[in-house]
Amino acid sequence: MDSPVPPPTDAGGHPGPTPPRPRHRDRHGRGMRGPVAPPQVPLSVSRAEAFIDLVHDSAERLERRWPQLASVDFVVREVPVGGDEAEALAGLLDGDTVPLGRYVPAHGDSPDRIVVYRRPVEIRTKTRDERALLVHEVVVEQVAELLGLAPESVDPRYGQD
Repeated sequence: MDSPVPPPTDAGGHPGPTPPRPRHRDRHGRGMRGPVAPPQVPLSVSRAEAFIDLVHDSAERLERRWPQLASVDFVVREVPVGGDEAEALAGLLDGDTVPLGRYVPAHGDSPDRIVVYRRPVEIRTKTRDERALLVHEVVVEQVAELLGLAPESVDPRYGQD
């Protein structure tokens, strides 16, 4: 089959190998795939990071009403098991229920802590809105235990949908 374009020639007039051309794109004009979503889009946030954000949002909301919560550490753990927590939780676990959160009083130089357990909360919710509501309820209940008040007095909207 003859080609209408003659092969390139080198200095002597004879056809020779052509130098490689720089490739700007791969075949069909599709380049390397980029990230699925840019970093500022919520899609790029992991479920654990989104859960931590929910806990901190709830804590900040309560700190506006109760300034003494500024010194409290709000911590997220995966599940309520492990080390010194296992001894403290032995009285709470009755075999049928799993705690969603826990208040740890200050001792020594460590401040008061409120722990929210991520996996038990996630299992009990289906949507992000349900999860946010349950996280806030857990945080309110633990803050109420810390302050020695009823949850309704800590947050007047407690228990409302």
